[in-house]
Amino acid sequence: MSAVLAAESAPVAKPLASPIAAVLLGTGVVGGAFLKLLNTPAAASIRLVGAANSRRQQTRAEHLADRALREKLKSHGDMRDDAALLAALDANEALVKVIVDATACGTLASRHAEWLGRGYHVVTANKSLAGGDLAGWRALQAALAQGGRYGDSATVGAGLPVISTLRRLRHCGDALLTLEGVFSGSLSYLFNQYDGSQPFSVLLRRARELGYTEPDPRSDLSGEDVARKLLILARCAGFALRPDEVEVESLVPESLRGVDLETFLARLEELDEPLAARFAEAKARGGALRFLARLNQRGRARVGLVEVPANHPATRLYGTDNQFAFSTTRYNTQPLVIQGPGAGPEVTAQALLGDVLALA
Repeated sequence: MSAVLAAESAPVAKPLASPIAAVLLGTGVVGGAFLKLLNTPAAASIRLVGAANSRRQQTRAEHLADRALREKLKSHGDMRDDAALLAALDANEALVKVIVDATACGTLASRHAEWLGRGYHVVTANKSLAGGDLAGWRALQAALAQGGRYGDSATVGAGLPVISTLRRLRHCGDALLTLEGVFSGSLSYLFNQYDGSQPFSVLLRRARELGYTEPDPRSDLSGEDVARKLLILARCAGFALRPDEVEVESLVPESLRGVDLETFLARLEELDEPLAARFAEAKARGGALRFLARLNQRGRARVGLVEVPANHPATRLYGTDNQFAFSTTRYNTQPLVIQGPGAGPEVTAQALLGDVLALA
């Protein structure tokens, strides 16, 4: 048989199925950045079989491959139906099936343990479960004990190697003595900039315009987001803390906590006088103000504004940098410090991608 005939009669090779099939929940800022990464060579092993925002979804391959998917989902696609999304995942032949939760939705986070129990892996930037009620955390651990994998690098530090480092230290028999740091990109920026030369409200408006804060800055100023991150790290270190065991100082005056967003933004100047007084006191003693999270070896946890000396590591941060300083039984003379950008859709999406790729 000639080489030509042999070639013609040989079976046509079928393209190999992607080893990872994924459904993306949430196509906002972070989810949108994740979709862009799926179009890069690094994500060649991932097949997107479903994507959804809060109202609409898409499971058709030709639409999922459209680079304008995020924008088109705002007005096109089927109505949101999680059962149909999971059915699309089940129908795929990939060995690894993962649900990527790029939302901040507590209701979705409460389903993570259920999804793990059904045999899916979960990768998430959503802090609501791991940093929420202790019962939810324990349900998550029970589901993980059945063999599922939970990619949570994006929940703290926007993908900085914080959780992975803490887990590795613990697996090696090391024990956390203290944890201290700046866990919020927005609060890092605000207090890196706040030098008394202009009112805090001016800086806050600028930070909001730059996209460093949540649309409602009270989500940042309340300290609740930092508290969730501290809970996640404390639990990774072996402290089974409840949310009410974290002392949280809010920078939002009581009079502004219950008003609507428009009213809050119109009254931002009410933040100025109390913070100016604290800044002046700190400066008079040669110190500075930083919004810190702290945990000690007895499990005492606190989040709030702290006066620190001028040579404190947190005074040397830049922009929206986060900083995590671990003192352990082996890193006890000098802490192990992890520092870098702790906010931003690109780095957070990269953390999600890294966790998905690690599943293979």
